[in-house]
Amino acid sequence: MSEIKSLQIIGSKSFGGAERWFQRFSLELDKLGHPTEICVRRGSELDGNHWASLSCHPLGMRTVWDPLSKHEVKQLIKQRQPQIVQTYMGRATRLTHLPKQSGAVHIARLGGYYKVDGYRHADAWIGNTKGICDYLIDAGFSSQRVFHIYNFAELPEPGAAPAGLKAELGIPEDAWVLMTPGRFVPFKGHRYLLDALARLPEAIAGRPVWQVILGDGPLKQDLHQQAEQLNINRRIVWTGWQLNPDAYYRLADLIVFPSTNAEPFGNVIIEAWGYNKPLVTSASMGAREVMQHGQDGLLFECENSTSLATYLEQALKDEGLRRSMADRGLQRARQEFAKEPIMQAYLELYSKLLRGR
Repeated sequence: MSEIKSLQIIGSKSFGGAERWFQRFSLELDKLGHPTEICVRRGSELDGNHWASLSCHPLGMRTVWDPLSKHEVKQLIKQRQPQIVQTYMGRATRLTHLPKQSGAVHIARLGGYYKVDGYRHADAWIGNTKGICDYLIDAGFSSQRVFHIYNFAELPEPGAAPAGLKAELGIPEDAWVLMTPGRFVPFKGHRYLLDALARLPEAIAGRPVWQVILGDGPLKQDLHQQAEQLNINRRIVWTGWQLNPDAYYRLADLIVFPSTNAEPFGNVIIEAWGYNKPLVTSASMGAREVMQHGQDGLLFECENSTSLATYLEQALKDEGLRRSMADRGLQRARQEFAKEPIMQAYLELYSKLLRGR
């Protein structure tokens, strides 16, 4: 396959799961020999030293209506002359309008059920779940130009957490470690996690239960106050946002993902599988599409702290269940969510769209 030059554009203010995917995807695309440049929002958390050798172009991206921001994006496309312009989420997509006769193809990638009017001007659309693709088609988008490609899972080499990490975090050596990554925003469901922790015994199967939470965001103060009121804060480690959560995945005995039904996919699911870790997650839209309850994880009713607590206790008491779920998850990560076939799917789509332009 001949090389394909692309410009990947995102307008986010902060890092989260979608932004980590943008980073991993862009770096991998370039690694495969396809010249890749990125455009991020100036002054955002993404406007920093995160991109290895990739050319990074910070632009204002002030509002989706700002004519100057639209002009800046159009000028960048004129200057860099990519073949593919791939935009992520609403701000980047609505600000991107290809210059006349650019010869490029504009692909809007959706990782959520966004308002569709700001996406209709793109040439094609990628949904990272089948549900999102169905949503677009139901909204009148051409089924011939809507494409489904899942995110890929990282498959790290097996290994334990760094020596001394438990002690560094103040966690007893014999403790269970539950780990939850995610931005502190309502649909991530952290408040249900805290309620569930308050319902759990402090020790299960003779081992104290501790929770590690990776994240930051607007609900930070509310969640800390809730943990204090529930008298569970002494058993929680708040690490802040971690751009590289590798050590924490390795430390965990159980990954917990408490999102509301609004969670469109949840990279945490496939990351847990890739790390060969057992998973308890809400039965959100994304989880229902990709998971099999009792086989590759346990699915609890969304926004139901009692259900979550029940499944957490069940998982911690049953070593065989944890092992079987983790192994089945790893198998699925290797077979269905591996990096190589998913990157190949993107490149084949790029080639197809370029041939048809």
